[in-house]
Amino acid sequence: MINYLYQEQNWQSQLSDLITDPSELLSLLELSSDQLLSGAILASEKFKLRVPRAFVGKMNAKNPLDPLLLQVLPHHLELEEHPEFVTDPLGEEAANQLPGVLHKYKSRFLLTLTGACAVHCRYCFRRHFPYQENLPKNDDWLNIKNYIEANPDINEVILSGGDPLTLSNRKLALWLERLSSLKQVKILRIHSRVPIVIPNRIDEQLISLLKNSRLRIVLVVHSNHASELDDFTCSKLLQLSDEHITVLNQAVLLKGVNDSAETLVDLSYRLFEARVMPYYLHVLDKVKGAQHFDLIPSEIDAIYQDVLASLPGYLVPKLVREIAGEKNKTPLFGATTF
Repeated sequence: MINYLYQEQNWQSQLSDLITDPSELLSLLELSSDQLLSGAILASEKFKLRVPRAFVGKMNAKNPLDPLLLQVLPHHLELEEHPEFVTDPLGEEAANQLPGVLHKYKSRFLLTLTGACAVHCRYCFRRHFPYQENLPKNDDWLNIKNYIEANPDINEVILSGGDPLTLSNRKLALWLERLSSLKQVKILRIHSRVPIVIPNRIDEQLISLLKNSRLRIVLVVHSNHASELDDFTCSKLLQLSDEHITVLNQAVLLKGVNDSAETLVDLSYRLFEARVMPYYLHVLDKVKGAQHFDLIPSEIDAIYQDVLASLPGYLVPKLVREIAGEKNKTPLFGATTF
């Protein structure tokens, strides 16, 4: 484990000091492979490297197969073409009703408030998403409000992105105030990887904002491996549950990262220590550039069967796939469901 001193740094400083140069990342991890570097440089031209130093601090030096590194290091395999892997695997263009608005499911409504992320996960299903055309401006709020009110089944708003927790607390407060003014909205869900990669984002102001909202707040974090959940990260997540904020986790099943029952079992138990409930285990969305993370259905089924046999039911995440145009995520169980 390389040394890191991030626990006293505020999250804004960490967000402004991301590693974006593949050579710096490899140097910090004492990796000198020319092949790794050349592939990373080429792949980062298509989808840039972005990773917080706090997250790099959780990686093992001198290990090119570190599961955290594999999630963020650009790789030459991203440049290969595969007919099943496309730029919009979830059909989000068709669900894009207004700038920043995705309405896929009857009762849920998704807002992409920013295109910015603290980390560029190489398997991201929105790595090709046209954020510049889809960020809501202040004067778009009336249209968003009217859209929600015209769809009375909507009772939950999901803040996504990008990553909504890259926004300032002031901007988040503005959106919470707006959404709280709509009586039909009961639940606010926030999807974020930031608490895992920059734990200090969970600060007193954010906690106060969430716990004092009229809305029922659900924070869905994104952790794929128990090594992401060091003691400091867990202590920050515990602060949320201490204030009765519901925290769930969704993971993605990734070849080379967490494709074993033992790894997934460890993740569930570590999440539970932080009072975070395993929620979803997604199979890979077939986004262009991520094909090297894919697993075949029989492999997925075997892994999940072992997970079911190894964990109590309340710690087993739901294995799901999102299929473009479907009214809900598709549960997967047994190879025939693929």
